[in-house]
Amino acid sequence: MKTSNQTLFDNILSTHSHILKRVEGALGSVHGLGLSEYLVLHRLSAAPTKMMSRVELADQVGLTASGVTRLLQPMEKIGLVQRKINERDARKSMVELSSTGARKFTEAQVSFEESLETIFDTLSNQERQSLSSSLKLIA
Repeated sequence: MKTSNQTLFDNILSTHSHILKRVEGALGSVHGLGLSEYLVLHRLSAAPTKMMSRVELADQVGLTASGVTRLLQPMEKIGLVQRKINERDARKSMVELSSTGARKFTEAQVSFEESLETIFDTLSNQERQSLSSSLKLIA
């Protein structure tokens, strides 16, 4: 019997919610970070210069430009990131990972990876690959 599209959609939403709760619980309780803040630190950490434009960062973490600006304000206040002027185009606002932000990311990355391992350890490698392939088909 085929699963209805509504049932499939409901299962995806339920799984999404479950994963978010587990990951955000680990990041929030231990490191005081939400998933969006963690993703910002992750993207900046992976950038070659540890710096990105706000627009590029927004695109990579799935937020609007104004949404990422609101997210970055408290992160800047507590020293996780710092605002930089783009030397080539002063109209472009850049965000740089601070040394404090790099330390926080390194610490939080352990909790993030542990929470993902707990979530996905019930799946075999073949099931993980199959799930990943299926999700890519609809993305």
